[in-house]
Amino acid sequence: MKNTPAAPAARPPVVQLRQVTVTYGRLAVLEDVDMTVPEGAFLAIIGPNGAGKTTLVRTILGLVKPAQGEVRVFGKPPSALGPLRRWIGYVPQMHAVDLRFPVRVGDVVMMGRYARLGLFRWPGAADRAAVRQALEKVGLAEAIHRPLADLSGGQRQRVFLARALATEPRLLILDEPTAGVDARASKSLYELLREFQREGMTVIMVSHDVGVVSQYVDGVACVNRRLVAHGRPEVVLTDDTLAEMYGCQAMFFHHGHAPHMVVRMPEEEQ
Repeated sequence: MKNTPAAPAARPPVVQLRQVTVTYGRLAVLEDVDMTVPEGAFLAIIGPNGAGKTTLVRTILGLVKPAQGEVRVFGKPPSALGPLRRWIGYVPQMHAVDLRFPVRVGDVVMMGRYARLGLFRWPGAADRAAVRQALEKVGLAEAIHRPLADLSGGQRQRVFLARALATEPRLLILDEPTAGVDARASKSLYELLREFQREGMTVIMVSHDVGVVSQYVDGVACVNRRLVAHGRPEVVLTDDTLAEMYGCQAMFFHHGHAPHMVVRMPEEEQ
């Protein structure tokens, strides 16, 4: 009897949303969203301003409770994660930072260890080692004692990424990590995130860089209140999907190695 090799086991889901609707008052911000993110995926959540991308991330984190539907992270509702919550690293949008506050890079990254430390515990040798390792991963080990104000915007964003890495996460969630960062620093950050994925981490990232991001991720979730499309970039990012998501004519064209998106507004809006 000829032996047939067994099919590879499907990767277990890290995040699952089933028929999730989120409302602010009477306004539906997300509507009937079904989405699964398998272990080890690198997913980009894209869409126009006000489409609900940040709300989707906050719902996964348990910071927003859906009006209906269910959310599972590591197989549990976000509110029931308990100690498993430290498996999640989160990099929120980088708004204006008060650089007059005299905080050093190492102190910022140490904040990522507080979930593991618990109440009334001081950082120990293992925590300091985790901080150094996180800074090494983002290429800023030599900046550990420098004031945060001395760094560039791209370097500060890497510090906040290191803060998330200090938790030693299995799931890394980033909300617009390249906002306000130049193109060169953005590319370097995307490459770094892809390396984390190759090491086994699951990465979910909100981004506006539709064309550039598609070169790095293996999955795209197109959101405009509802989930317009979800799948591999080369399958999902079509002219029809972009037109449905952005509410206007949109298409990709290729110039060199990087794809770009062109949006054509209706004549009355031009």
